[in-house]
Amino acid sequence: MKQEKITGFKEYERELPQTEPVDKRIQHYKEFTAPYSVEQLHQQSARCMDCGVPFCHSGCPLGNVIPEFNDAVFYERWEDAYEILSSTNNFPEFTGRICPAPCESSCVLNINRPAVAIEAIEKHIIEIAFDRGLVKPFQVENRSGKSVAIIGSGPAGMAAADQLNAAGHSVTVFEKDDAAGGLLRYGIPDFKLEKNVIDRRIELMEQSGIKFTYHAHVGVNIFMSDLLADFDAVVLACGAMVPRDLDLPGRDAKGIYYAMEFLKQQNKRIADKDPLAYIKLESNIIDEEITAKDKDVVIIGSGDTGSDCVGTAIRQGAKSVTQLALMHRLGDERPPYNPWPEYPDVYRTSSSQEEGAERLFATATKEYIKDKKGNLKALKVSDLHWEFTPDGKRLKSTEIEGTERIIPCDMALISIGFSGPEQTLIEKYELETDIRGNVLADEKSYKTSHPKLFTCGDMRRGQSLVVWAITEGRECARSVDSFLGKETSVLQNRDASLERTAFSQDS
Repeated sequence: MKQEKITGFKEYERELPQTEPVDKRIQHYKEFTAPYSVEQLHQQSARCMDCGVPFCHSGCPLGNVIPEFNDAVFYERWEDAYEILSSTNNFPEFTGRICPAPCESSCVLNINRPAVAIEAIEKHIIEIAFDRGLVKPFQVENRSGKSVAIIGSGPAGMAAADQLNAAGHSVTVFEKDDAAGGLLRYGIPDFKLEKNVIDRRIELMEQSGIKFTYHAHVGVNIFMSDLLADFDAVVLACGAMVPRDLDLPGRDAKGIYYAMEFLKQQNKRIADKDPLAYIKLESNIIDEEITAKDKDVVIIGSGDTGSDCVGTAIRQGAKSVTQLALMHRLGDERPPYNPWPEYPDVYRTSSSQEEGAERLFATATKEYIKDKKGNLKALKVSDLHWEFTPDGKRLKSTEIEGTERIIPCDMALISIGFSGPEQTLIEKYELETDIRGNVLADEKSYKTSHPKLFTCGDMRRGQSLVVWAITEGRECARSVDSFLGKETSVLQNRDASLERTAFSQDS
């Protein structure tokens, strides 16, 4: 082994790919991160210490085999790097762009140095694999004679479909919208994930034998009873898309929207589609075009979706953009209660927040203020003081007296998470749910209270990360494969290099 590979973590500093300057990238909606040079990629992969106990494995929900693919990148063994990565991750082109990289938090180097740039390296592996023609449709040699319906084409549904198809089952994915991807398609802005990246993967899946049916809203224009009759198993991967509301005085003002209404419309525009031409949820009806142009926009919520609203509003030409966080500003160093290898509770600035938003922390929204015509014109807010309860187990807030004030706002975007999945199918088939309204399923089998229905992803665990959705889809597929009682498993359909990890995180 080259000496620089052994000592690379001492010789090279963490370096992320360059991004386009703010003043240029806010003029468009395309991705703005440049690739590493050959030398940069070589150096960043050399920083991996090849630990005796690689905690990055456990930090990644997918169990990606990270030191091994870093080693393959260092020696430019691109086919090996791709096979190692794809053996545990069906869609590294997604996770390499939008995952918060919990693996990097668990990197041993991160104890006292900046972590290895695992996410960036992962993205480079898959893009180099596509460029070199290494990513090909999976050819199924023997079909099982069994069929599976997947309801929902987000990352969980896509992963389940990919795995079950590889197992030899005939898979049909039913998607209520006009294209596959779920939140990847109409929730994530194009400047973070251009949609040709999704299209490229869907085309491969179709060439592998997976069928996608669009405008197929199960429970509305597709009957579940027909699916249960026509398929040997059905997987619910419908997500958890019902938005959480902030019902305060003045909520009926014109100019208050859910974050996903705003983001979905913009993604439709970029795709040259009618922004209003989509099936509306009963709890999420909007029949007007939403734009931030020339408005004082306030995003209520400090998570990733709120950040996506920031970048989109800025690109639409908002007069001002303010993001409200209920919690206090985190520090720059890990707090004592949050040791490595836990995901660090530290202050972060997203690429969208770098583009010009004002961020207000420990700020509670108290009222939507309307003008005489019923239009939103301002928000009443106040500051909060946060402290631990006497037992030290949780934080509580109190309003700081005398801090109540009015901030201008003629467009408010509510981005405080999701309350759970749509309940139509759940109620129709009397599926058991947890206290949050998510479909209750066995932790190991992913089977619901209905004998032929399985569930995975956000619909089962609640709103979560794309990497968890892919993990859930893979594990659910393994259970469905077992349920179908096939004598030959997916491990006999995959080529030998992928056998040990096709349906497992164990490695």
